[in-house]
Amino acid sequence: MTSRPPVTLVRSRTVVLPAADIDTDQIIPARFLKGTVREGLGRGLFADWRSDASRRSSFALDRPEAQGAQILVAGPNFGCGSSREHAVWALMDAGFRSVVSTRLADIFKRNALQNGLVPVEIEPTAHASLVAAEGQEARVDVAALTVSWAGGVAARGQRLGRQRVAVVLDGVAADARLAHLDGHQCAQDAQRRLHHLRSDSVAAQHRHSSRHQGLR
Repeated sequence: MTSRPPVTLVRSRTVVLPAADIDTDQIIPARFLKGTVREGLGRGLFADWRSDASRRSSFALDRPEAQGAQILVAGPNFGCGSSREHAVWALMDAGFRSVVSTRLADIFKRNALQNGLVPVEIEPTAHASLVAAEGQEARVDVAALTVSWAGGVAARGQRLGRQRVAVVLDGVAADARLAHLDGHQCAQDAQRRLHHLRSDSVAAQHRHSSRHQGLR
């Protein structure tokens, strides 16, 4: 079972790629798939788009304000096409930690969960509002299953699902977890994990309050 750092919250400015049906070949062209080393794949992220002079000046990821952004707001059916895991690796190597869309391709979602990239699907109205707020800071709260941003409404993630949220929270590879847990067991595990997180938060607040009262 492969472990990685747990993901509980992603907080960052957003970058928006609103086009529909962006497939994995557009995310990372086939010529970058020769190896299995993840480091450096970010240089190939959307390489064909970036080499197109007609797109270069306006491409969202090349704008100065996109530097350091960790949340990609994508159009519907993002990550469709072939099942190449390199697409997720390239996004993560470029610094992204979450992709938010109205619909993500199923295999892309599984690859994302497996590697610690948080995939979230929200309803179209909230997505349109988030697209309009491009560049603002947003929060993807894995424990609460919400996406929120300044001046916007919190939107409950539709398809990350409580049966999978424990995978992201615990930092254990999704393929290993999902291979050993059916939906009911995984949902119970997620609920326990969420309960522990909330209990820890309440305990921390209580300790802080007690210390404050003691200083009076």
